[in-house]
Amino acid sequence: MKKILLILSLFTSITFAGEQTGKIGTFYARASDNLHLVQLVGDQSKNKPSCASNHYWLIKDEHSTTGKSQISQILAAKMANKTVIIYGLNTCSRWPDGEDINYIVILDK
Repeated sequence: MKKILLILSLFTSITFAGEQTGKIGTFYARASDNLHLVQLVGDQSKNKPSCASNHYWLIKDEHSTTGKSQISQILAAKMANKTVIIYGLNTCSRWPDGEDINYIVILDK
């Protein structure tokens, strides 16, 4: 029983992290604090954490390799008018009211 509870607890944050599908609407990059946020056009996010009271997603660490890759993905999807799915980290560490992006999938739509 303990093993089952441990396994379930490992997937809890993934299960309840936000998810949204849509096209890139607004992509915002600010020099003063290097903030990068994105809003999608489409249905509102599902399963977002309670801290994510606004409807935008944030690059958690724009200085990291992952953050730079996510910025590139967002720009590519915006320029090609592609639909994306954004999955969250279930955290709001970059800003207290927007969920951090875990990963982005560019769909062939």
